[in-house]
Amino acid sequence: MHFAISSTWGPTDPTRAMLPFIFAASALQSGDRVTLMLFHDAVLLGVEGMGAKLVPVGPPNRYEEVAGHGGVKLWACKPCVDARGIAACKEADTRVVTF
Repeated sequence: MHFAISSTWGPTDPTRAMLPFIFAASALQSGDRVTLMLFHDAVLLGVEGMGAKLVPVGPPNRYEEVAGHGGVKLWACKPCVDARGIAACKEADTRVVTF
């Protein structure tokens, strides 16, 4: 299965920012593919090294595990992926998950 996960949370709320990465890590463990779409504050997670610096309260930081995985596409704003023309959401077996 393919999961398209969008998030708007970034460094201003590290715990919420980590939720899509935790979900993605679980999906990857099951052999699924993941597209993470980062908007608004979450776009800052596309800056090299930023995601690894997050310290969420409670859940572990799964950023490196997910961002470096071959089964993951990480999309960030260009501006917000050309006004949200997000092709990944149109794949037949895609489930869209929003945080």
